[in-house]
Amino acid sequence: MKTGIIVNPRSGRAARASAAIRALAAERGAPVWCTTHPRHASELAAAAVRNGCDLVVAVGGDGTINEVASVLVGTSAILGIVPCGSGDALGRHLRIHGPVRRAVRILRDGQPRALDSGLLDEHPFFSVAGFGFEAEIAHRFNRLRRRGFLRYLFVGAQVFRTWSPPEFEVRHDDGTLRLRALTLAIANTTQYGNNARIAPRASAVDGRLDLVAVPPVTAGNALPLLVRLFRGTLDRARGITHLRSTGFTVRRNEPGPVHTDGEVHVAGAAVEIVVRPTSLRVLVPPELPAET
Repeated sequence: MKTGIIVNPRSGRAARASAAIRALAAERGAPVWCTTHPRHASELAAAAVRNGCDLVVAVGGDGTINEVASVLVGTSAILGIVPCGSGDALGRHLRIHGPVRRAVRILRDGQPRALDSGLLDEHPFFSVAGFGFEAEIAHRFNRLRRRGFLRYLFVGAQVFRTWSPPEFEVRHDDGTLRLRALTLAIANTTQYGNNARIAPRASAVDGRLDLVAVPPVTAGNALPLLVRLFRGTLDRARGITHLRSTGFTVRRNEPGPVHTDGEVHVAGAAVEIVVRPTSLRVLVPPELPAET
């Protein structure tokens, strides 16, 4: 299988992956390309596809994986993942997160699986897109020079103190929903990363996206909801809205930030989100349950 390897050297654990990646590259006779600027991973992935690579490996965090995967959508090329970021949302959902040697072993022994992806306006996503509180957190978090789980929680606490939950109108397959929400997530997979499972029942192979809306919260009930987020039981909490649809139109009072896999964009007051069934081929562990 002709292989190309794309590495983001600035990702949190990329340095620790270097020896294993060099060994894989030597074994496959594969080129290794390092990113140097934003969107470079997409450029390198496009070049890999043009050069006939059957497998394109992304070594980095969720942003790097999103850039590479966005190019591979709708092609016959397969995505390989070596998660090295601060959250590793897709890697954790697919049970690839962990020691680098395990991710490399999956590149050797894994099975290709066709996964769904999402599209928010023109922005592809593979884990979670979102509005409101979570988009504001992502906006501030991405401006930090150093990242990590504790910094993410710190930014979240800062935003929580000043954030005013907006009103949304959501059109979906079965009707229209109007609600005021602290955060509104559209999920293709279960989590944001770091095992923060915003949509515990989401599946990347069911041809639908999961909407999860968290209502405005107080200082008194924020902590229990946060605990549920990490325990994977948020969808059972009182006041949480959960529904599935092949697409959504989300309207709000004014344009503002949205995020796709943690990358922030400014979008209009009306935003279209659709699922693209079985659009991305990914190497996954052989033991991964079929419904994941």
